[in-house]
Amino acid sequence: MNINSTLISGFQALNDIGYLIKNQRSLLLVTDKNIRAIPAVAALTEQLQRQAESLIVLDNVPPEPSQHDVAAQLQSLNGRQVEMVIGIGGGSVLDVAKLLSVLCLPDAPTLNQLLAGEKPTARLPSLLIPTTAGTGSEATPNAILAIPEQQTKVGIISPVMLPDYVALVPELTTSMPPHIASSTGIDALCHLIECFTATVANPVSDNYALIGLKKLFASLEASVAEPHNLQARLDMLWASYYGGAAIAHAGTHLVHALSYPLGGKYHLPHGVANAILLAPCMRAVRPAAVGKFAQAYDLLPDADRRLNEEEKSHALVDYFAALVRRLKLPASLDELGINADQLPQLVESALDVQRLIKNVPTQVSARMVRDIYLTLFPTQQA
Repeated sequence: MNINSTLISGFQALNDIGYLIKNQRSLLLVTDKNIRAIPAVAALTEQLQRQAESLIVLDNVPPEPSQHDVAAQLQSLNGRQVEMVIGIGGGSVLDVAKLLSVLCLPDAPTLNQLLAGEKPTARLPSLLIPTTAGTGSEATPNAILAIPEQQTKVGIISPVMLPDYVALVPELTTSMPPHIASSTGIDALCHLIECFTATVANPVSDNYALIGLKKLFASLEASVAEPHNLQARLDMLWASYYGGAAIAHAGTHLVHALSYPLGGKYHLPHGVANAILLAPCMRAVRPAAVGKFAQAYDLLPDADRRLNEEEKSHALVDYFAALVRRLKLPASLDELGINADQLPQLVESALDVQRLIKNVPTQVSARMVRDIYLTLFPTQQA
């Protein structure tokens, strides 16, 4: 899969994007109200209003959008013609923007057809600007939607949805609260390590994953502790982008397969669900990926190079568990007041995510999935 997006990045990069939209008369801006209030985004909105004949703003994208939310967004446009879609926000906003770039095109498949597996063949020109450093949605062919009726999430996947332009602008991420910066950063980490160890990993995805992991290990904690450290924030945006690019060329696996039911059933934020699952899932995968875990461990700033590969692979899993604790993210479902009585349904739902389960580098059984989920309820096992 080729990623042909043009990237611009750096402090105040938004000052230079006017030329990207100069020939577009009718623009659709997709965001949410919190993001729209950021001064740099407000300034960009004014710039777009000056340049375009028509600017339509959809600023009510929810954190975990469902297919019903996207249908409502589309309906609110009332058939108005759009020439370009601009998405500014976290992964949910960017996913909705990608979908609307397809759905706003005349003769496009319907949303239900996309959910049923029909692939889009065209979209409107698009510009994606992430305000969190986690999903890497700006570099993936995926749009993830919650399906409330099934208490899970599904992915609509097509390289057609990859954008024309991406802007990585660190000042847009400085308003993230620490818990959001932490959880989205862990999401990026999951993308990188899962793609690196997936059965479908390849030299291209490995290259993206290794570059992204090195940037993430060096900058995640600094970006959380020092929100106005623009270099750390920019490095995290790049780590997130590389995670998305790795997904585009490979795919995630066990953490994401098990986190989708947690998001669908309990409405946990995606990064929080991934943080809870990161160490338990990687502990299960480790024996089948010792060499790659050792490679990833060597990218840690304080890696102990005297360890052998087996020791490095264990040390990496220990690092993941300690990182989640240091970032003050939940490490179990117990902490969130969730009961283990839904365990059978969680296992069944996770095993249904076969497009990800097939990427796991070891055999996955119901027993394995159940055992992993059980580790998330430590006090209920006592």
